[in-house]
Amino acid sequence: MKSLEKKTAIVTGAARGIGRAICLELAERGANIIATDMLRDELNDTVAQCEKQGVGAVAEVADVTKPENIDRLIDIATEKFGALDVMVNNAGITRDTLIVSMTDEQWDAVINVNLRAVFLGTRAAAKVMLRQRSGSIVNMASFSGLSGNAGQANYAASKAGVIGLTKSVAKEMAKRGVRCNAVAPGFIKTDMTDALPQKVKDTVKLVIPMQKFGMPEDIARVVAFLAGPDSAYMTGQVLSVDGGMHC
Repeated sequence: MKSLEKKTAIVTGAARGIGRAICLELAERGANIIATDMLRDELNDTVAQCEKQGVGAVAEVADVTKPENIDRLIDIATEKFGALDVMVNNAGITRDTLIVSMTDEQWDAVINVNLRAVFLGTRAAAKVMLRQRSGSIVNMASFSGLSGNAGQANYAASKAGVIGLTKSVAKEMAKRGVRCNAVAPGFIKTDMTDALPQKVKDTVKLVIPMQKFGMPEDIARVVAFLAGPDSAYMTGQVLSVDGGMHC
């Protein structure tokens, strides 16, 4: 039996990169998928690939910084599939610049998507999962949230906030059978890192003990582990998947 068979998962930021890989990994393990993003065409392709695994899948274009959109995702999960077993708060953006040049708009945009949306998704999922007395919430943090990163004050602050949120929620919900963990990726090969100049990529690899970028699938497999029964006694944890940067 597949580890997530007949389970239902919501994944935000699901159109490409890490979010897409998470959807495909969860679907391969048997989970029904509600995938959401702002990129309609890529999102539809993610869902089509999930459906090839023989699971139910729904594409929902939505701005996850708005609570009414999160509520709609929860309704889809419970009405179409009968439950919400896994919530993956993955959506994220960057607006990198040094703090002296950072605008209010750059700060607010990153905090809204990377932290506010995680709060909204976690809160909405928790209400369902606490009634069920079961469920797993997986939030996307980052190595930047653990150590900071020059030019990423907004991003690092948002991801550090995700870590604090995750640990607090885990303590609130543990005795009701609901778990909340986070994954902290390092440098992963996505459209975001592909856009970096080659000189920057070469320099970054020198500080990674494995001396290479990870792949989206590396993150997806860890998310699937936290979503499923093999991690049943884990909550409030932050798993670094970064090639050894924080070992």
